[in-house]
Amino acid sequence: MAWAVLVASGILEAGWAIALKLSDGFSRLWPSVAFAVLGTVSFAGLAYALKSLPAGSAYAVWTGTGGALTALIGMAWLREPVSVVKIVSVVLIVAGVVGLNLAGAGH
Repeated sequence: MAWAVLVASGILEAGWAIALKLSDGFSRLWPSVAFAVLGTVSFAGLAYALKSLPAGSAYAVWTGTGGALTALIGMAWLREPVSVVKIVSVVLIVAGVVGLNLAGAGH
């Protein structure tokens, strides 16, 4: 259960990162509100997961999930440049997240 909450929290991390970008330095109300709500829920999920998962693995999975998803969203919807190196890098992040999840499956 902790792993599922952790991955969901990582997805929410991507949400608050995109909301932060869209808030334009907190000058737009609704993206700023979305940032605060998504950030709070994301951190709460991380805190819950850390009750039973190792801190290093949990934090790496949380940031890796959020970072990879944020990069993909940026390239797909925010018109950020796409390159082979970026795509390969995201694949490597996902592989690391999967590896850490498998390594921690006994917890």
